[in-house]
Amino acid sequence: MSLEDFESAVDDAIDQIPDRLARAMNNVAIFVREEFEPGPGEEPDPDLLGLYEGTPLTERDSWWDAGSLPDRISIFRQPLLRMCESREELVEEILVTVIHEVAHHFGIDDERLHDLGWG
Repeated sequence: MSLEDFESAVDDAIDQIPDRLARAMNNVAIFVREEFEPGPGEEPDPDLLGLYEGTPLTERDSWWDAGSLPDRISIFRQPLLRMCESREELVEEILVTVIHEVAHHFGIDDERLHDLGWG
């Protein structure tokens, strides 16, 4: 899948977020990146599909708005391409990954996502 088609699939996944939740998202940007690039002290993870970096909505206080950078959701293209065998499987996995990372923005952890069938 080309980068343009992949980005379109991510946009389609974002469009599937219910309006009520999409309106509640605050100061978060979603990016497509080729691979996870670990920072200092982080372990490489070639299988990481997505990453939420920021302060979940459930942890924000009044101090948070004072100059905070946007939260970031990264969707990693190459690991998703490697794990999926068909376009249909890839589109579904992109949707699951986007929902998973958006859930972290709302303060839902991996354990709860697993309990809900998203992990």
